[in-house]
Amino acid sequence: MKNRIYLLLVALLCFTGVYAQIVEPIKWSSAFKQTGAKTAEIVFTASLDKGWHLYGMIIPENGPKPTKFSFPKLENAELDGKVTSTSKLHEEYDAGFEMKLNWYVGEAVFVQKVKLKDAAAYLIKAEVNYMVCNDESCLPPTTEKFEFKGKSAAATTEQPAVIPAQAVAIDSLQVAESATPAVSAVDSSDWWKPVITELRSFGETAGSNTNTSLWLIFLAGLAGGFLALFTPCVWPIIPMTVSFFLKRSSDKRKGRRDAMFYGLSIILIYVTLGILITLIFGASALNDMSTNAVFNLIFFALLVFFAVSFFGAFEITMPSSWSTKLDAKAESTAGYISILLMAFVLALVSFSCTGPIIGFMLVEVSTTGSLLAPAVAMFGFAVALALPFTLFAIFPSWLKSLPKSGGWLNTVKVILAFVELALALKFLSVADLAYGWHILDREVFLSLWIVIFALLGFYLLGKIRFPHDSETKHTSIAGTFGAIISLAFAVYMIPGLWGAPLKAISAFSPPLNTQDFSLYDDEVHPAFTDYELGMTYAAQKGLPVVIDFTGFGCVNCRKMEASVWTNAEVKDMLEKKYVLISLYVDDKTPLAKPYEIQENGRTFNIETIGDKWSYLQRHKFGANAQPFYVMLDNQGLPLNKPYTFDEKPENFVKWLNVK
Repeated sequence: MKNRIYLLLVALLCFTGVYAQIVEPIKWSSAFKQTGAKTAEIVFTASLDKGWHLYGMIIPENGPKPTKFSFPKLENAELDGKVTSTSKLHEEYDAGFEMKLNWYVGEAVFVQKVKLKDAAAYLIKAEVNYMVCNDESCLPPTTEKFEFKGKSAAATTEQPAVIPAQAVAIDSLQVAESATPAVSAVDSSDWWKPVITELRSFGETAGSNTNTSLWLIFLAGLAGGFLALFTPCVWPIIPMTVSFFLKRSSDKRKGRRDAMFYGLSIILIYVTLGILITLIFGASALNDMSTNAVFNLIFFALLVFFAVSFFGAFEITMPSSWSTKLDAKAESTAGYISILLMAFVLALVSFSCTGPIIGFMLVEVSTTGSLLAPAVAMFGFAVALALPFTLFAIFPSWLKSLPKSGGWLNTVKVILAFVELALALKFLSVADLAYGWHILDREVFLSLWIVIFALLGFYLLGKIRFPHDSETKHTSIAGTFGAIISLAFAVYMIPGLWGAPLKAISAFSPPLNTQDFSLYDDEVHPAFTDYELGMTYAAQKGLPVVIDFTGFGCVNCRKMEASVWTNAEVKDMLEKKYVLISLYVDDKTPLAKPYEIQENGRTFNIETIGDKWSYLQRHKFGANAQPFYVMLDNQGLPLNKPYTFDEKPENFVKWLNVK
């Protein structure tokens, strides 16, 4: 069982981290050597970078992926025995898999003997599926393909479509019957030719940087930390911990110094966690995860789980043995090490309250694509968490004015439960849009949010009680103002059921085009969601094109659509002067005919519509972040620099007004 869990962790790390970093520690080559009139040897050679190893062909059950050769097509040829290796096989006990494993390092050579029925007209297709690892991580199992054929071998009919345009029929486009000469003059494959150099000639990308300011990320982390302070897991610990430091030493200065080091230890722990997350996954992979449908479903389930716990159904606690062992270790250890261990105890004990806040915060900052974002967010969170321990140690008299623990802490916990429930729907919405389930269209989403925040308002007024709530005779002033805000927010969302744009929550709610009934007509809808169809139509009409690379889980994309595209001037230009094509890179709709592409010397399968548009953005424009806007003529050539996220409509108008 432990081996299976280890395999799952390895696969998760590989899927989310390695692809974004494009690590390629292994290179395959092959040679076809004729050894007789009708006999030959196929030699496969794997060259490995230093520190990496390739697993052998025989691996115990529940171990890593073994190296496996297959031959899906043999014409005028047959295999003579099995694949053998002439390279040294290294064997060693692997503590991670808890078994003895074998692998190749440096170079691995494999040989397959074949018999030829016709030495001039044979066709052999071979594949090797393999897995490589180093001491820190593994790459996901990968397949490499080879082909060998004689001089007079018949041409194979299984030609992979390297240029996606060749794989898409465009005769289904419903356009005017009288096509202009421009349509026939354009080769559709030209629309896929890279224009990265041409884009760079226009200068820097227009619009503001899509990366959120690190100062804003720090402030967001700070807000999350202050929120975590006012939870039942953290607040009661503050006076006890500060008193402990002040009393453990007769020297008050030393007690204060220890308390301040305790605060610094908290910061160190959380910042280290943020750095580790970036090192393990990488900034690009974090961005990919934030828009990945499966990841969003998992996070939806986690937030609902935490919300139910916060409502009082059950308590989430870390294993008591962890905190007990650390606590005992802290008591038996002297000096600063003991204080550092005490900070670890705080992190573990408070996890049930801080975990949901930290998790949501990290998911949100991952969309910035910044390497520093997780560490900066965790730094802000930790500063807020550590601040009271330091301040109360310096000014111990303030402890007397500290509000006592009581029912108000549970109220904070329940408020967090309502908020988490609302935010969970945002993650479910991303998966729903990506897979096209249509179970959480905009009006359904808004209805649920209206109910959630209305119930929160009634709770703050004391009309709803939960198991751990204290009996109160009167509604507090803070509760009254909180109820006003929550109920007003619920009322604000009601017009959205009939199509009001609701710009304040546009980053969270599904796009308006998912709504069945709308009285609002100022939203801009793309003319096409298919690149070839849109380009064909543009060529026929002689119009330029604006390509909108977007995603169902792209927060900034929704902001642009709600705050920029709804501007009257922008809307008019997009609808009358351009053909707007929106391409969703996380659309999980399967393609009718999946195909293969060659990228960076490797073969990848394009299986979904999102895969296709994501490849187009990388291949043609050299970019992979969203939102990303490109202006093209109907020949597929750029007319202006790319445009990214910027909520100022006047800047987008300037970009559209290219001469």
